[in-house]
Amino acid sequence: MRFVDEYRDGDAVRSAAAAIAKIQTRPWTLMEICGGQTHSILKFGLDQLLPQDLTLVHGPGCPVCVTPLELIDQAVEIAARPDVVFASFGDMLRVPGSKKSLLQVKAEGGAVRIVYSPLDAVRIARENPDKQVVFFAVGFETTAPANAMSVFHAHALRLTNFTILCSHVLVPPAIDAILGAPGCRIQGFLAAGHVCTVEGQADYEPLAAKYNKPIVITGFEPVDLMSGILGCVKALESGRGVVENAYKRAATREGNPQARALVRRVFTVCDRAWRGIGVIPKSGLALSPEFSGYDAAARFGSGHIRTEEPKECIAGEILLGQKRPSECPAFGELCTPEHPLGAPMVSAEGACAAYYSYRRTA
Repeated sequence: MRFVDEYRDGDAVRSAAAAIAKIQTRPWTLMEICGGQTHSILKFGLDQLLPQDLTLVHGPGCPVCVTPLELIDQAVEIAARPDVVFASFGDMLRVPGSKKSLLQVKAEGGAVRIVYSPLDAVRIARENPDKQVVFFAVGFETTAPANAMSVFHAHALRLTNFTILCSHVLVPPAIDAILGAPGCRIQGFLAAGHVCTVEGQADYEPLAAKYNKPIVITGFEPVDLMSGILGCVKALESGRGVVENAYKRAATREGNPQARALVRRVFTVCDRAWRGIGVIPKSGLALSPEFSGYDAAARFGSGHIRTEEPKECIAGEILLGQKRPSECPAFGELCTPEHPLGAPMVSAEGACAAYYSYRRTA
């Protein structure tokens, strides 16, 4: 357990908190851009160790949460077809669509399967040549290489019964949209270390320079996060809009060149709608022309589906850090993990689920 325990060392966390309090001279507001970081912050009470005028807000760092409602409805329509086996990671099954979830489709007899890797879906396609197998490809840059590999592998095997329903999103354009929005109060970011293990840090550097805001790459354990916060405060106090890496044991500046090359061959950058936020230009990935035949939306004609977000769910405001989950009138009452109104209450990385588990009040 050494490599876990050393990053959960209470003395190291308290030492970092004391160092932050010592150097901070004015109020600052930081945003962590990863749902896994949000859960760690709340689970370990890290925000309660910080000075009162150092505010952490939670950004759109949960891929399940930002998948738009219309994609869920497309998934539901495709999964309900008798000739389809619909494969997905488990946390997508309970996300409510406008009428039902994938879990309800499964309960009604639909062939909806939980998989642990997109390559499992390719295997299912090989074993079931009489079925159309669709994988729900959701995620940030972290899951893009594995999803790209599934398409690449299916193409190499010449499978004609495998497609993906793609809802990939990219972190840097989201940061750009947040910082460029009127009235933005975010002064620094904690970037997700696992994203940067793939993509590196080069895409963040123009943003730090453009807005003169620090972006610190960090991990997910308490010591990681407090070190990242300390680095961000140091940069803010000195007026430096820089990118720093506090997660060097896993992330490098160049990322993973092989994974990036595969992603850039299989996918192409596109505009993408984010749940509760709207379309962010050049913030998503779509299949490239070479692999366009693996597009489930095109094969099944589901791209016409358009859905309005429910007004009682304020997921957009929560994902943008404008409100905390506990400020939602439905939180913990109309919206619970058992009966969620929106994805942030469902996902293991959702801010609403984190607050429900660890912080029922503000």
